[in-house]
Amino acid sequence: MARKLAKQDSQIDVVDWLRGLPKAELHLHLEGTIKPETLVELSRRHDPEPLTLEGARALYQYENFLGFLMSFKAVTERLRRPEDYELITYNMIRELATQGVVHAEVYVSFGIIYYWKKTEVEPYVEAIERGRERGEKDFNTSVLWIVDAVRHFGVDEGARVFRKAAELKEKYPSIVGIGIGGDEARGPADHFRDLYKEAKAAGLRLTAHAGESVGPESVWSAINIGAERIGHALAAQHDPDLMEVLARKQIPLEINVTSNVRTGCCNGFKEHPVRQYFDSGLMVTLNSDDPPMFGSDLLGEYVLAQDQFGFTMEQMRELAANAVEASFLDPARKLALLQQVEQYG
Repeated sequence: MARKLAKQDSQIDVVDWLRGLPKAELHLHLEGTIKPETLVELSRRHDPEPLTLEGARALYQYENFLGFLMSFKAVTERLRRPEDYELITYNMIRELATQGVVHAEVYVSFGIIYYWKKTEVEPYVEAIERGRERGEKDFNTSVLWIVDAVRHFGVDEGARVFRKAAELKEKYPSIVGIGIGGDEARGPADHFRDLYKEAKAAGLRLTAHAGESVGPESVWSAINIGAERIGHALAAQHDPDLMEVLARKQIPLEINVTSNVRTGCCNGFKEHPVRQYFDSGLMVTLNSDDPPMFGSDLLGEYVLAQDQFGFTMEQMRELAANAVEASFLDPARKLALLQQVEQYG
């Protein structure tokens, strides 16, 4: 049965309204967008005994955050050739468009290519660019890339990733920023301070995963090394001083509700601080992180926010505007999208 809400004197279908709301996604991992059906296709390309759909789905099951990281590794191991990356990029954009996503800023892990594949990234970048160009043309959803270093691979690997991002940015303007993901406990943000200064000097925008699986000190560290946006920030709720700084500075938060619950970083939807953050004046954006691995997507996160946390439709519009405002788009495109959000519905 479709959800209905009164708006003025009419009835609206909430899911349809949220689907049509122009949305931007700021925290999405390219390698984490692979659906089981696509994984089967990749397995047929590469595995002596290809996965069945049932076997592929089993790889998406895990019990905790470390289990999630292992699941992520098992899926991404089937990404072996550049054309695999072109395939998943195109499929990702097609899927985003069905949800009403007009723009996405997507993490792509050079660290995985360097560390696990032990090869150069240029052919893979060319491949995701081919997928991006085809996808943008076919579905009218724009994509910018944020190059992600796996923090627990170490600072030297991070330096290699960020410097390659700066080099490729000159050829590919769609590469706009850098970030650090992976296990916070084994890769504190403080270790990357000098690299972040170097990346900023090279014209790259700065993000960082922080406060997902460890405490608020990780968020403080991300802020202190210059991160312009914080991914997750789940632990900020435990530090009133940090909450005040985040509100005062309006540092955008890339919130991933379903992800936090599914990885066990948050005990349940009722315990998630997204509503507290919004009511405290923090700049909240909604995101999906690794959709097939969590059984959600960006539209699903918007529906969840309205359904579980009681956001009104105008507040949903504010969340959508926050994501556009927090994006790394050029001012003209940003203004155009903000006008679309404001005029919607």
